[in-house]
Amino acid sequence: MADDEFVETAERMESMAVRGKGRGGRDRRGGGRGGGKGQDREMQISKVLSSLLRHQAENAGIKLDAEGYAPLDKVLQWPRIRSLNPTFEEIRASVADNAKQRFAMKPKDPETTTSSSSTDPAAWLIRANQGHSIALAEEALHTPVTLEAGNVPPVVVHGTYFAFWPLIEASGGLKRMGRQHVHFGTGLLPEDGSENTDGSAKEVVSGMRSDAELLVFADVEKSLRDEGSGIKWWISANGVVLTDGNEDGIVPLKYIKEVRGRKQGVGVLWKDGEKVADLPPGIVARPPVGKGRGGGGGRGGRGGRGRGRGRG
Repeated sequence: MADDEFVETAERMESMAVRGKGRGGRDRRGGGRGGGKGQDREMQISKVLSSLLRHQAENAGIKLDAEGYAPLDKVLQWPRIRSLNPTFEEIRASVADNAKQRFAMKPKDPETTTSSSSTDPAAWLIRANQGHSIALAEEALHTPVTLEAGNVPPVVVHGTYFAFWPLIEASGGLKRMGRQHVHFGTGLLPEDGSENTDGSAKEVVSGMRSDAELLVFADVEKSLRDEGSGIKWWISANGVVLTDGNEDGIVPLKYIKEVRGRKQGVGVLWKDGEKVADLPPGIVARPPVGKGRGGGGGRGGRGGRGRGRGRG
């Protein structure tokens, strides 16, 4: 599967995880947001915004500024978005209500435009907060994570699948693949035991899919203390930890503090940079739909011998 095809599939899988796995959302006529069709429409708008702002802006002739923002009026003229005919309020709702906080909007001229004073798209800029395959200056788009700043999150976790783990292990670590960065969440889902200080459940907003089968915990502090690692880390506006890895685009396994399963009774596979165990025999290891070889999902296999492409 080509890198851009993988990215499109990743967007679809993230949307399915957030919204549910229904097939709807084929009404492209614009207007209305009621009921189930309204939810499907929101998903459509979010998907095409992600595709353009994360991956297709250059091909579409839309120039992103140093912070990744694009003129909203130009964005609305992209054919895939124009075919949906979204209103300004629908775009603003996609930004404000997106479950993973994928987007941000700001006035083009803050001195003359406020959050409620104008619905003219020409007065606004919009960006994707992270997930780009388009190269952007991280320093302008994201906050560096450093020992000096003391802003290393206590939990930095990447979600992946049983089918991909053997190939991740064989390749020596997590790869960026079609995007500019490897993505990590900064907490766990409630079913994995994450709690706030008051004991209430805490959810990952973005950075990890809810259907992940393996949790891969990165030792960010160790990689930063290792002067030879060459690894830099950032945190996006929506709280996703990002890295472009070492010179080979990999987060090496020596900087992985733990890998543990979430499903099928799989326990700890990796601990403090060293292998603890293989996937148990009999584990069903199928890539999610659309992420097998050739984009067809693949049959996967048992005992970790799935046919996925080792994508984290």
